[in-house]
Amino acid sequence: MKRNHVVLILVVLAVFSGLLALDLANHGLAWRVFWNLTGEEAPLAQIRGMVEWAGNFTRVQPRTDPMVPIGHTTENPYGINMFLQEEVEPEKRERILQMVADAGFTWIRQQFPWEDIEIHGRGDFEDRRNDLNGDGTIDTVSAWNKYDQIVELADRYDVRLFARLDNPPAWSRSNLDAGDFAPPDDVQDFVNYATAIAERYRGRIQYYQVWNEPNIYPEWGNQDVSPEDYTDLLCRTYAALKAVDPDNVVISGALASTISLTGRDLSDTIFLQRMYDVGAADCFDILAVQGYGFNSGPTDRRMRPTTINFAHNLYLRDLMVANGDEATPIWITEAAWNPQPRDPSVVTSLYGNYGIVTEEQAARYMPLAYQRAQEEWPWVGAIFYWFFKRPADYEINQSWYYFRMVEPDFTPLPIYDSMKAYITTQEPVLYPGVYQAEHWAVSVPDAAQLVERPGAEEDVAVLTTEATFTTYGTAVWLRWRGGGEVLEVERDGENTLAGGHCTHELAVDEWHLTVLCSSLTPQQHTFHIVPVAEDDPLYLDSITVLDRTYANLYPLLAGVVIGVGMLMWVVFQALRERNRK
Repeated sequence: MKRNHVVLILVVLAVFSGLLALDLANHGLAWRVFWNLTGEEAPLAQIRGMVEWAGNFTRVQPRTDPMVPIGHTTENPYGINMFLQEEVEPEKRERILQMVADAGFTWIRQQFPWEDIEIHGRGDFEDRRNDLNGDGTIDTVSAWNKYDQIVELADRYDVRLFARLDNPPAWSRSNLDAGDFAPPDDVQDFVNYATAIAERYRGRIQYYQVWNEPNIYPEWGNQDVSPEDYTDLLCRTYAALKAVDPDNVVISGALASTISLTGRDLSDTIFLQRMYDVGAADCFDILAVQGYGFNSGPTDRRMRPTTINFAHNLYLRDLMVANGDEATPIWITEAAWNPQPRDPSVVTSLYGNYGIVTEEQAARYMPLAYQRAQEEWPWVGAIFYWFFKRPADYEINQSWYYFRMVEPDFTPLPIYDSMKAYITTQEPVLYPGVYQAEHWAVSVPDAAQLVERPGAEEDVAVLTTEATFTTYGTAVWLRWRGGGEVLEVERDGENTLAGGHCTHELAVDEWHLTVLCSSLTPQQHTFHIVPVAEDDPLYLDSITVLDRTYANLYPLLAGVVIGVGMLMWVVFQALRERNRK
């Protein structure tokens, strides 16, 4: 290669590098692209992240099967973790629920610690630990009182509650060295405790989580974790909760995101597969996982089995699909970024263990996390922020304390304001996926009913006189019947379909499948649907939103490339012929 050619190449590379550096330093187009692929904000981290992201194309990526009906994804997704049982004053519990409801959260994940309910022995639901009036004599109160108030407050503020069942009492273990969180000697004791809670709150609490993080230390005690033993506990508790009320929903113990193989900590993917191997698929309605962002933002798309990021749930979803459990959803029961001080003299316990971000980043990342889940992961239902507040600041030296959304004195932190602004102003949109008609983003009249209907995808359909919903995709399919078998559809305020001419018909109990719109690239539309026959209501089963951008544009792009190639060949031949003359 001639020297001037080398110089030219070096000059071009130098100019390109300079322009890229300038763009990254000023958050230009390249910076935005890199951020959306790596979740990194620092320029050097973005460059390294892009190299790692390119590695996705050298590995088989998780199979997620997003276009299937998935249960328990219809609920509003905004949840938050609470420690209401640790607030001494009932007034503070109510103030917390007020702030949670004001911010738009519709779910709370509340611990019902076994050690705080069946405190002194089997079948003993009295609390004899405190001198409440200061007279020197221990007072006896019902251990249920505090939890009765928590359930009543959730009802009052229209916040749905799911109970986290864990933390065995000391009397349930003969080995005092087993650790505070070790499982009981007799699993039936745990089953009885779960049954007592379900019976007391039948019809008021429907969602129950069995244990928390059984795949890591110290949540399974001072011993190696055991997917098989945990599955036994889960299955027995599942049967008991369903016996109390068949409508109870059982959530698995949240799997902590880890790749560790120490025995006391076990990779969540290995733990889950071993659960499936011993029959766990029949013992939970929802798989719970944790979804911390650690050292990168929510847009991180680097998929490496040895790296934990916010998208790690895709590997667990891949395992669910491989085990034929694709109709079961994932709920992310803890999610957050940690804005702890960058000062190990302040944070002396687990410094940097969860990654470290600024208060501004933590506040910006969490709404983006909810948004990504809604846009890309139709198998994910509710996501619960970790956590609202602690009763005091005695854990200020521990890194996990800084996940809080509100200070102990109720001073809101930036994350509270950002989530409140996001939730209370968001327009619900159905992104690509299969959605049941009772989905929270589908608006129907108060008189609409969820009824059993043969042939429906989930055996139930919404009986309604109208429905309104907004979608984003290249095509929208509506599965329905009734309404005189004729629909009137408004798209973005204009009547677009009437007369009952369905694009496709299904031969299952005369259900219709109507294509409401189709386009080359994704578009957002709002649909309003009413049956033509006013005296014949509509049975609305599901809404399928597709994104076929690649399939739509690939033939066009391939044609353009072939056409350009042929044109260049013709020009080349013409020039060649001319030069010969």
